[in-house]
Amino acid sequence: VQLQASGGGLVQAGGSLRLSCTASGRTFSTIFMGWFRQAPGKERMFVAAIRRSVSNTVYADSVKGRFTISRDNAKNTVYLQMNSLKPEDTAVYTCAAGPAISTMNYLGQGTQVTVSS
Repeated sequence: VQLQASGGGLVQAGGSLRLSCTASGRTFSTIFMGWFRQAPGKERMFVAAIRRSVSNTVYADSVKGRFTISRDNAKNTVYLQMNSLKPEDTAVYTCAAGPAISTMNYLGQGTQVTVSS
């Protein structure tokens, strides 16, 4: 599975960004698609995930109510709409996919999100 992400950038606090990630290759393995993020000096953390067939979603507590994950199965693409961004959301965001949330081991290249105060 290959994952191609896009959509990062620089935004002021309170602003919005949308990340996209498209899967190719063995897409039957991408039952779950989602995002991790890693801030400088911190461990990578789970952000959100969505299941293909029933679109169940899971979010980290720190982004609930501000981020929305969605997917277009026909395009094998997952989106992360990020609203009300905070400086602490600054991180490298990495797209991930796999047969379960705990095994989203296919990783794309990271995209930088920087939120200025």
